[in-house]
Amino acid sequence: MASFEQIRDDFEFLDEWDDRYKYLIDLGRSLPPYPEAFRDEHRKVRGCASQVWLHAVRGGDVIALQGDSDSHIVKGLVALLIALYSGKSPQEMRGIDPQAALAPFDLKDHLTPQRSNGLHSMVNRIRAIAAENTTQQ
Repeated sequence: MASFEQIRDDFEFLDEWDDRYKYLIDLGRSLPPYPEAFRDEHRKVRGCASQVWLHAVRGGDVIALQGDSDSHIVKGLVALLIALYSGKSPQEMRGIDPQAALAPFDLKDHLTPQRSNGLHSMVNRIRAIAAENTTQQ
């Protein structure tokens, strides 16, 4: 999967929102298959209209994230957040300002209120994962 910076650059290159939505859908399709065993209540993100799951694996000092959704656009948002947060230490994850990082995407003006709430819920879940892993050091 592309880096967050590459995704941001690609996204800014696209002028039409139809193309941006297609790009998000393609990002979601680029995610590795999400294991069925991880589709449980513990990994389900609360506050999303769609079904969303996030799974974290701690490897040394960094956390790798996996995710999935039953909605194509939301799955693209999952991929975007994975690119932003995955592969970082819990401290780095907690230090990310998601509003500033996601501002160039102009998502707040182009997502439905339900998807915006879901994106916020996903960010909160990732921040909780980072906090849980900070205390486990």
